[in-house]
Amino acid sequence: MAWEPTRFAGVDRKVLYQEPSGRETTLVRMAPGAKLPKHRHVGLEQSFVLEGTLVDDDGPCTAGNFVWRRPGSVHSAWSPDGCVVLGIFEAPNEFLP
Repeated sequence: MAWEPTRFAGVDRKVLYQEPSGRETTLVRMAPGAKLPKHRHVGLEQSFVLEGTLVDDDGPCTAGNFVWRRPGSVHSAWSPDGCVVLGIFEAPNEFLP
């Protein structure tokens, strides 16, 4: 299964499972310094960091750790050293201007 580029520089993904409703399980790979801009979680998001560090407004989440975001939460995320994250999403994120 190949990595698919996203619209965000340095961010690739592998969709492992997806439903027509938008619910999906995805591997996300971020290169060092890559960023996900400000976005709103439409549904619950659960993320387990497999490698590296994922940072958001609440601080870092390192390999072997889990973080979740409730529906309606807004934040941006980045990776200083690159990371691979297993994400489970109830609905697609809404990226904000």
